[in-house]
Amino acid sequence: MNAFYFILAIFLLLNLAAVMGRIVRGPRAADRLMTAQLFGTTGVGILLVLAEAAETPALRDVALVFVLLAVLIVIGYVRTSPREDPSR
Repeated sequence: MNAFYFILAIFLLLNLAAVMGRIVRGPRAADRLMTAQLFGTTGVGILLVLAEAAETPALRDVALVFVLLAVLIVIGYVRTSPREDPSR
């Protein structure tokens, strides 16, 4: 079963490599933020899979901290982003 977890972690890591191109090409800040959120979510998934594979509960705590930081980043972006005119 551990081999399955490590293969899954490698698959998720390859997905992160594919997302890196979108971070560079993103035309707007919102696109880059959504890509960064996808990057963070996948990173948390990798940490959780590795926590099970290596039987290391501390990795779950690290994943929880990353999720909490991601929420703060989104809140900060929404509060500081310029508002678009809905009448357009």
